[in-house]
Amino acid sequence: MKTFAAPKEFLSDIDVEATARLIATAADIALIVDPDGVIRDFAIDRSEMALSGVEHWPGQAWSETVTVESRPKIEALIRDAFAGARPRWRQVNHPSQKGPDVPVLYAVHKVNPEGLLIAFGRDLRTISQLQQRLIDAQQTLEQDYARLRHLETRYRLLFQVSSEPVLIVDGANEKVLEANPVAEQMFDDGRRGLVGRRVADCVDAADGQALETLMTTVRATGRADEIDVRSRDRTMLLRASVALLRRDAGWIFLLRFAPEEGGKGAARSAEPSLSRLVAAMPDGFLLTALDGTVLSANSAFLDLAQLATEEQARSESLDRWLGRPGVDLNVMLANLRERGAVRLFATNLRGEYGTETEVEISAASLTIEGEPCYAFAIRDVTRRLTSVARPDRQLPQSVEQLAELVGRVSLKDLVRQTTDVIEKMYIEAALEMTGENRASAAEMLGLSRQSLYVKLRRFELRDLDSSRDDSDSDDAGG
Repeated sequence: MKTFAAPKEFLSDIDVEATARLIATAADIALIVDPDGVIRDFAIDRSEMALSGVEHWPGQAWSETVTVESRPKIEALIRDAFAGARPRWRQVNHPSQKGPDVPVLYAVHKVNPEGLLIAFGRDLRTISQLQQRLIDAQQTLEQDYARLRHLETRYRLLFQVSSEPVLIVDGANEKVLEANPVAEQMFDDGRRGLVGRRVADCVDAADGQALETLMTTVRATGRADEIDVRSRDRTMLLRASVALLRRDAGWIFLLRFAPEEGGKGAARSAEPSLSRLVAAMPDGFLLTALDGTVLSANSAFLDLAQLATEEQARSESLDRWLGRPGVDLNVMLANLRERGAVRLFATNLRGEYGTETEVEISAASLTIEGEPCYAFAIRDVTRRLTSVARPDRQLPQSVEQLAELVGRVSLKDLVRQTTDVIEKMYIEAALEMTGENRASAAEMLGLSRQSLYVKLRRFELRDLDSSRDDSDSDDAGG
């Protein structure tokens, strides 16, 4: 315990009034408590601490002025003071009628042989607010980090599975920073890798200068452009596309090389099929005829539909696997014919063995080898991060928004989802009003504490350990 070296020499002449002023100044709130735990007097800065009913505390048991879960801590403070133990700071909560409970950090000292106690209290509201802001900031950073990690994963996947050579080039020295496997195979001369080489050395020497000039022009104008170049062995004519991207304080070039039509190595396709890029994507992709008959599908769609081979899907109507037969596909086809695209259409996809998966479908009309068709992208959203808002989970704010949901969400699902959202909003509001005190929030909502815990888990509002009460979050400093 901290103490003065010579208290009798310097403090023996301090009178009672001075002692009282020192005690009141040393704490945000100070209590004089008798051996029975009854408050006899108090000193408080009323301008800083708005404690309801504090003027009635004298003559009242100290444990009756705190919340139920804090009473064992009051008993422990008094017990330790009588036992002569080293003073230990404990956090307790005083109820407040005008807002959340007021957290106070107390330490108790026994001051005379008769058992008179003095409790020193520190207001923790500012610290609690700072802690909450820190937690909110940390959660925001973690969510942003997760989004960036997912974006990087998608970029890496697209970069690696692209069927065309792609190079990332440093804008300052025009040297290759990254190359995908197709570029390594096409441009590597076998002596050393592409990374670190000048991009002009990857093509025919006669075209290298033209490629450097193009990059200089793109750097000056900021607009993407393209030229024709020949491979280093002069056996392939390539269309080189150059785009400029900002990176930190500098720039990088994105170079894509596509074989020219009619040249050696030009892509050829005898029937409608998905590119290797689409085939390797984790989302379902398929091409259909104008009536919704499947022409081609990737492996991700086959997994969702619980099909073994692409032949099982081919020539079948997409309507066979959608959650609302005769409705979903007709709505999407009507929008495709009218607008040419469908975005984030929410529905269920049924597998061949009864499994249902929540999905979002985006579609577009296109022409392949002169034949019109539709392309559908199907994304599984059952494991989507809770921090990402679901379009069909948002409460409609107007009649126009309600009209937009027709054909996307059934009336039964809309009523259920609306009820869930309202219930979640009320629980969040109660937790905010009570300063995350679940006991008070449950009482405010007319729920038992266990029922509130169940709903918190259901809506994934908090990481919750049912054996732990928020009010007993921690004995600060003790």
